[in-house]
Amino acid sequence: MSKSHHHAPSGDMRHVLVALTLIALFFVAEIVAAIVGSSLVLFADAGHMITDVAALAMSAWALRLARRPAEARWTYGLRRAEILSAAVNGISLVAVGLVIAVEAIQRLVNPRPVSGTLVLVIALVGAVVNVAATTVLGRANRGNLNIRGAYLHVLTDLYAFIATAIAGVVIIVSHWQRADAVASLVVVALMAYAAWGLLHDAGSILLQGTPDNLDLVDVRTHLTRVDHVIDVHDLHAWSVAADLTTLSAHVVVESTCFDDGHAPQILDALQSCLTEHFAVQHATFQLEPASHESHEEGLHP
Repeated sequence: MSKSHHHAPSGDMRHVLVALTLIALFFVAEIVAAIVGSSLVLFADAGHMITDVAALAMSAWALRLARRPAEARWTYGLRRAEILSAAVNGISLVAVGLVIAVEAIQRLVNPRPVSGTLVLVIALVGAVVNVAATTVLGRANRGNLNIRGAYLHVLTDLYAFIATAIAGVVIIVSHWQRADAVASLVVVALMAYAAWGLLHDAGSILLQGTPDNLDLVDVRTHLTRVDHVIDVHDLHAWSVAADLTTLSAHVVVESTCFDDGHAPQILDALQSCLTEHFAVQHATFQLEPASHESHEEGLHP
């Protein structure tokens, strides 16, 4: 059984490119402000922003690759480009976060003068930019892991700018310079949280783990309820991409089904069962009589 693979619509690409433009322009402005104001928290925000720029750029690249049709070498097309993009994005978040964390700890020990007014202004402008980018990305298909990762990045940045704005207010009111470093550590924590989610989901797909929304015990139970089905074994399910779940199984049926030509009807029934109860886009069934199991010893786990 199979269904046509869905490719990302051109609208998703437009949303990603618009968000990329907004974030990239603000990133340049924030780097300049961080240098002028000698603010670590602005550098921390900028470090997070560059990962957003990278995430959005890779997202656009992955969406482009996903449009390529399947061929002999790439039988599913290049759908997993989105997963590789998400994994690289998560790793980059960890790397940037570690660098910022080390510098923040040093500034907690030896604080430096920071322009609270500049930090506050940049944070407020950044929040506005991130609200706009989040709104644009919210219109795209967040079922795609790549787009969801980019969306979460931009959303996380919004929270980070709130922390930055608070740090700016604290510095203006109390002149407590360590607020800059404390806010930076908050940004690092948000980056770590986003990285964990992306790496967990991407790793699960790359290692061909069973999708979280699919219970194989439940799948086997439903399939064995189909008329003439005796047993289901060698049941496997994995994700080619976040929105493309694949399943394969050996289905033991009554021997008479092969004699009376009833096998095609069983395939139809198995297909209907999956379609009705589970979100599986592509499935392969091997129908076999009970006597066939003795020929498969050592072939399957």
